[in-house]
Amino acid sequence: MPTEVALLESRALRGERMGRVDVLDKVKSLVMLPDGMHVRTEDVARYFEVSTEVVKKVTQRHRAEVVENGLVLLRGAELRLFHRDMVSLWEGEGRGSYPQAATRLTLYTRRTVLNIAMLLRDSDIARCVRTYLLDAEEPLRTQYASLDQRVTRIESCLSGVGSALQELGPVLVRMSERLDSLDRKVEMTHQVVGAMSLRLTDVQQDVVRLDGRLDCFARQLKDLRRRGGPRGRHGER
Repeated sequence: MPTEVALLESRALRGERMGRVDVLDKVKSLVMLPDGMHVRTEDVARYFEVSTEVVKKVTQRHRAEVVENGLVLLRGAELRLFHRDMVSLWEGEGRGSYPQAATRLTLYTRRTVLNIAMLLRDSDIARCVRTYLLDAEEPLRTQYASLDQRVTRIESCLSGVGSALQELGPVLVRMSERLDSLDRKVEMTHQVVGAMSLRLTDVQQDVVRLDGRLDCFARQLKDLRRRGGPRGRHGER
């Protein structure tokens, strides 16, 4: 686990923790400008309870790093536009007159303020921020270790599943073969039933034709009886 001294000396270690801007408000409330994104040099000094000169020296000493982490310097038209926006927001919140810089204005973001906290040696607030950053990592490390153990257990279970699947493979193959055979038998049964259905249709047609012939024969027989009936009675006389 990195120490506070290592954090003060190593830009790489500081870069790894630049996303933890939430710790600033957990140590002390950081009052932002009305845009909710920036603070001035005097606001940073007030937060760390040091003079503005101390903040300026740290900023100058690590200029490239703090610029990379959000420090901006406004002049000319950019400064006038920023002041105009701030005056509107400032008055909208019912505050007094907005303090305007004459020629230039240095602005810090939360990320920049966190960067200053990891560089500022002579501030109890900055030390608290560094301590919080370092202490907050320990529960995360514990969680990662626990997660690693859980993943290891899952991997061991998966190895057992793999061997079980290997044993189950031949059984599944045999079941698949039996199902294929059953499908073929069912298909053959469908074919037989289809042939029988066609045959029954033919038999039905034969029965209809036979009924027609029987009806015709019955009519012929009836006609014969009608014609032969009177002659038979005359012969008896």
